[in-house]
Amino acid sequence: MTTFRVVGMALSALLVAPAVAAVPPAQAAAAPEVPCPRAEPPVPPPATPAPPPVDPAHRKVGGDALATEGLAIPQGAPMAPAVTATSWLVADLNTGEVLGGCAPHDRRTPASVQKLLLAAALMPRLDPAQVVEVKREDLADLDPASSLMGVKDGGRYSIESLWLGLLLKSGNDAANVLARVGGGERGRQGGVDAMNDEARRLRANQTHAVTPSGLDAPGQYTSAYDLALIARATFAREDFRRYMRTRVAEVPGQPGQPALELINDNTLLDRYSGMLGGKTGFTSLARQTYVGVAERDGRRLAVTLLGAENAPLGSLGEAIALLDWGFALPRDASAGRLVEPEEKQSSSSPSLWLLSGLGLGTVALVLIVAVPWRHRSGRRAVGQV
Repeated sequence: MTTFRVVGMALSALLVAPAVAAVPPAQAAAAPEVPCPRAEPPVPPPATPAPPPVDPAHRKVGGDALATEGLAIPQGAPMAPAVTATSWLVADLNTGEVLGGCAPHDRRTPASVQKLLLAAALMPRLDPAQVVEVKREDLADLDPASSLMGVKDGGRYSIESLWLGLLLKSGNDAANVLARVGGGERGRQGGVDAMNDEARRLRANQTHAVTPSGLDAPGQYTSAYDLALIARATFAREDFRRYMRTRVAEVPGQPGQPALELINDNTLLDRYSGMLGGKTGFTSLARQTYVGVAERDGRRLAVTLLGAENAPLGSLGEAIALLDWGFALPRDASAGRLVEPEEKQSSSSPSLWLLSGLGLGTVALVLIVAVPWRHRSGRRAVGQV
């Protein structure tokens, strides 16, 4: 099909389009926001700084129903359980359907669930059999009382052992080593940059990493919706799922150090039927955070929650309540969708974009731009894919 023919078809379609199409539709009245069912903790949480506002366009990612700071559930669905989490989401990772959420796009502090983004970014890059040496800089800024795998300065560990230490013990030391090794010449910062690149690829618009471990830092945020996108990317990997379902692992000892025994701290593996794995998090700023995935009868549901308190249910109890609610919904229930990751555009994309949504006054511009483009490409006419 020639360029002139495609442009002519576009012009004809515009000329025969109903005149009403040129009239902006009336703004529909916004539906009233439904408050999220909330469980009150016995002790009020400490005040935290207000997160930055969310771009209104980003709130609509996944569907208009998700553009709320309140509750989004399918029409006719039973009410979601009351939890302390300030935001949460339940989604089917197989179909991409969002079953429900509370303030799904609101920015919140991630704590250690950020480690899933580290895995999503660097697991495809790093050879699990590679042995790397821990450097002093990997441990220099870590509080000994924080979650640690237990690696030692100068010790040599396989990448696989570090992944196990990261995911089973939430090792902040393992996160620093993996980020430095995966970051190449830029070191740890290069690893963090890779995390942010992966967030952009996944279209996790509210996610920005500053530390590889999830330890608090200014400007570091995620959202319940974004965490579901990240969970979908990580749980799609067989090696990641294998690490997550490992109950106990032993890391060989180092000179002067006995072997490390790593016990999985995701206690839902033995408490919840079909549990594939999960990641907990806590800081005084983030409060309790959690990402978990369970599979029953071919349905693989993810639950993500942020800003939970340790009572009355705690993050794990709230995750169980939300998963039970999700599995009880019909298979076709939907309040929105998880968007697909960004892909590289084909060489014909610019021309196709130019032809979409054109007004009469721009058809001539398309004609001017498209013809020279065809001569430069020498292969594809406008509109061919």
